Amino acid sequence: QVQLVESGGGSVQAGGSLRLSCAASGYTWPNYCVGWFRQAPGKQREGVATITSDGITSYRDSVKGRFTISKDNGKDTLYLQMNSLKPEDTATYYCAAHNNRWRPCLYFAAMDSWGKGTVVTISS
Repeated sequence: QVQLVESGGGSVQAGGSLRLSCAASGYTWPNYCVGWFRQAPGKQREGVATITSDGITSYRDSVKGRFTISKDNGKDTLYLQMNSLKPEDTATYYCAAHNNRWRPCLYFAAMDSWGKGTVVTISS
């Protein structure tokens, strides 16, 4: 399994941008599926964006056109570029991964490895 450490969270005004990073280490990197999930206070964890080893991306409808997921295999790092941020994007963002191509990707229960999260707060 991989170890995942998120960074890049913070506070920003609506309309602003943030770039989250997830540094990975471990024997199984790069995994088949890596991505970002988020959980707002009082709400369920939800998938935000994922990317497979084949380069296939998936996005939650509410972030399409605003967020971009990418990875740098040479640096063992996953990124989430978040533009045009909205207050409803406020949440703790988690990096996650699995290495089984038979599992779905943008689904929290499919993930094997999780980071501890980084907090994103968007003010209006």
